[in-house]
Amino acid sequence: MSGRLDGKVAIITGGASGIGRASALTFLREGARVVIGDLNEASIGETAALARADGSGDRLASLRADVSAERDVAALVELAVDRFGGLDCIFNNAGVGGAFGPIGETAADEWDFTFAVLVRGVFLGIKHASNRMKAQGRGGSIINTASVAGINGGGGPHAYSAAKAAVANLTRAVSSELAGDRIRVNAIAPGMIRTPLAVGQREEAWNRLVRDRQPWPEPGMPQHIADAALFLASEESRFITGQVLVVDGGLSAMGPDLFGHDANSRMLRKAGVNTGSTGLPGTLREVPRRG
Repeated sequence: MSGRLDGKVAIITGGASGIGRASALTFLREGARVVIGDLNEASIGETAALARADGSGDRLASLRADVSAERDVAALVELAVDRFGGLDCIFNNAGVGGAFGPIGETAADEWDFTFAVLVRGVFLGIKHASNRMKAQGRGGSIINTASVAGINGGGGPHAYSAAKAAVANLTRAVSSELAGDRIRVNAIAPGMIRTPLAVGQREEAWNRLVRDRQPWPEPGMPQHIADAALFLASEESRFITGQVLVVDGGLSAMGPDLFGHDANSRMLRKAGVNTGSTGLPGTLREVPRRG
C-alpha cells in the first residue's frame, strides 16, 4: 500500500522526542525517508530503535545537531542529500521552554538562548532547506513549530511567547517570497501537548491545567501534531501556504491564561531557563517575594 509521502525526503529537527519523534515515525510509516537532528544522543538512539522495530530503520538517518549553529543545520541538509538524494520537506520543530520568571529577573543570556533555539533555528532551517529546494526545482514544504503562546497572551512565559510570535510572522513573511518556487511555508501552533518538554516532572499540575483550561476533553498528544505535519508535508496541502494551523483542543478559542499573571503565580515565583529535552543543564532560582 502506498504512503502519502512515498518518495519524499524530510528533515525533522528536535526529531528524537515528543512531537519530533511522533512526526518522524509517522513520516516513515507514510513512506518518507527521514533525517532527524537533535541534541540528545540518547533520545536519538531510542527513536532509531523504534524505527527499526517498525521496519523503517533503513530510511532513517540522524545527526546530533544544535539548530542555533548554522554549520549543524547545513549539515542536516547535506546528510539528506548525500544519504537520500534530495530534500522535499523540513519540519523546523526543535524547541525549548526557554527563559521564564519575571521580566526584571530574566538574564540577557537566557533570553538570547531562547531566541537562538526557537527563532534563529527556524531561520537557519528555512534558509538552508529553501536553497536546496530551489536548486532542485521541484518545490517543497517547510513547516515550522509556532505555538498558541505566540498568538494570544497568557499562553507561556514572555520570552517563549515572543519567540513563537516571531516564528508565526516569519512563516507568513517568507511564504510569499518562496511561493514562486513552489515552496510552501506553513506553521503549526500547538496548544498543551503531552511532551517531555511540557510535562517534565509536573504530572499532576499538567493534568490540572488540561482539566481546567482546555475545552476539549482529551489531552493533546504528540501524534495530533504529527498528523497536522503530515498533512502540511503531503500533496494534500499543495494550495496552502503562509498559514498558521492551530492544533490546541479549543484552548485559544477560550483565551488561555495557563500560568496566571499576578505576582504569586507559579511561573513568576522562580526564574531560570528550561532547556527541554536537549540534555543541556537548565537553571532555576528563587525570585524574592515582593509586597
